[in-house]
Amino acid sequence: VEGNKAQRGDAVAGRRWCRLPGTLLLLLAYVGYLLLGSTAFWALEGPAERHSAQQLLQDKWELLGNYTCLKGPALERLIQAYKSGLTLQGNATSLGRWDFVGSFFFSISAITTIGYGNLSPSTVSAQIFCIFFALFGIPLNLILLNRIGHLMLSGVQRCAKRLGEKLHWTCALVTGLLLFLLLPPFLFSVIEGWTYEEGFYYSFVTLSTIGFGDYVIGMNPDLTYPSWYKNLVSVWILFGMAWLALVINLCITLLENSSDLCQCGKKKSKELEQELMDCNKNTSPRPDDVENCSKIGGQEHDNTDI
Repeated sequence: VEGNKAQRGDAVAGRRWCRLPGTLLLLLAYVGYLLLGSTAFWALEGPAERHSAQQLLQDKWELLGNYTCLKGPALERLIQAYKSGLTLQGNATSLGRWDFVGSFFFSISAITTIGYGNLSPSTVSAQIFCIFFALFGIPLNLILLNRIGHLMLSGVQRCAKRLGEKLHWTCALVTGLLLFLLLPPFLFSVIEGWTYEEGFYYSFVTLSTIGFGDYVIGMNPDLTYPSWYKNLVSVWILFGMAWLALVINLCITLLENSSDLCQCGKKKSKELEQELMDCNKNTSPRPDDVENCSKIGGQEHDNTDI
């Protein structure tokens, strides 16, 4: 029986690994879709960002020339520009939120439904494109995450086969914790200047798609980020979400099994109580038995008198 179970397990794992070519094609389609979205957002939002930067510089010089008579509309434009992420750096402004790399990272945050909220399209054309891009991108993202999750689980099962079938979940959890939650905060601490706790908080909020937006990578205008940084974080988000989905499914399974055990225990306790009640009914004397015993006792008493 155990041999048959092992053979069935190997067959299932083999079928999962047979899906690898299809998953690679799906991954290529996913990356191509992201590149398409990045190019579109770059083309639609880039000119608007550059125009806003020029306007911000003009407002700055107007305020410096007339600081004794501060104008309300100009100050409001400066505040809105700062909220949208544009900052002044001497005679220039910090761009890069809607360059190709920034657009790629926004595309990832859109179709993974993280939605940090610190960056959003401002032009009507980009907003309309974002609707259709997310409409088809979100299902594609879910399908790819499901495929990657199953492949990751199959790989862990193969690696942990010698350790025993019950330990493969432990290996998956430990490996995932290291790669997706425990080690990335060190990278964020070095590049972003965050504490380890802040990096860990950002990692979980991102992979769980909560996406508060209070911590977002690559947004400090005082720092110079490596060109590979956002691309590496995008790959980390994709595989990290697939791993966390496996953990969430495991938690759901454990909760469902625990509820089934509780219901089973309640059912068995009720059956036991019913059996005890039936047993008590069977062992208790019936009225007819009591009457017969009294009659027999009376006859014996009469015979004794005789």
